[in-house]
Amino acid sequence: MDRLAAWKGRIDRLAADTKAMSDRLQELRVTVADGNGLCEVTVDSVGALVDLRLGPRIQRVAPEVVARTIMDTIREAKRQLADRSQEIIADTVGTESAAARAIAERVGQQLRDSDPAADSPDDRHSGW
Repeated sequence: MDRLAAWKGRIDRLAADTKAMSDRLQELRVTVADGNGLCEVTVDSVGALVDLRLGPRIQRVAPEVVARTIMDTIREAKRQLADRSQEIIADTVGTESAAARAIAERVGQQLRDSDPAADSPDDRHSGW
């Protein structure tokens, strides 16, 4: 009975830790500004762009530079999001279990490998 109670305690703790991880990950947002004051982007917990603010300096910069800066800033925000997500996973469920390591790795891959600039130029502008 004692072993069963201890096992149930571990399962209950794992369930609580997993819920805490999920809640914290869902609430996560990251905001990053580029170093030249052209833009500031915010991405949500899945890396989707939820806010874009353009600075007044964009009027003095070529449009392709603005576009490249926005894309680079989004990639940086997603990289920071992946780092923060992995920290949350480590803080809540730890890194000792294979499942926790797999979750952290998958989150990192999804956010770091989703590169909108990796599409070919023809794919990006096909609707123009």
